[in-house]
Amino acid sequence: MPLENRDESYLWDMLKYARRVVILVGRTHFEAYKSDWALQMSMERAMEVIGEAARRITPGFRSAHAEIPWAQIVGQRNILAHEYGEIRCERIWETATVHVPELILSLEILLPDAATQFGEE
Repeated sequence: MPLENRDESYLWDMLKYARRVVILVGRTHFEAYKSDWALQMSMERAMEVIGEAARRITPGFRSAHAEIPWAQIVGQRNILAHEYGEIRCERIWETATVHVPELILSLEILLPDAATQFGEE
C-alpha cells in the first residue's frame, strides 16, 4: 500500500519522537527516572505525540500494517492525555525501553531513507 502524504508525515512524527524517547532513556536509569519529574514529563509528552500521530494515520494504512500496535499506542496516548492519574512510571519505562525501540525498527522499514536520517530539525 503506497503512503499517502499525510500518513507519511505522521509516520515521520512518530519516528522523530520515538527516537527522542530513546535518547532520553539512554541518558538515565529507572531509579533516576522515577525521581526526575521533568524527565517523566518529557518522556510522557514525547509518547503522547507518538500516540496522537498514530491516531491520525488512516484506517486503511493501519489495517495494512498490523505489525504496529496502533490501538495500544493510541490507548497509551489517551491515558497520558486524559487519565493522567493512571500513569505508572514502571509502565512508561517499559514502553520506552522495550516497545519504543521495536516501534522505531518498524517505522524505519516503512519510511524511505529513515535509517540514514538521525539528526533533529
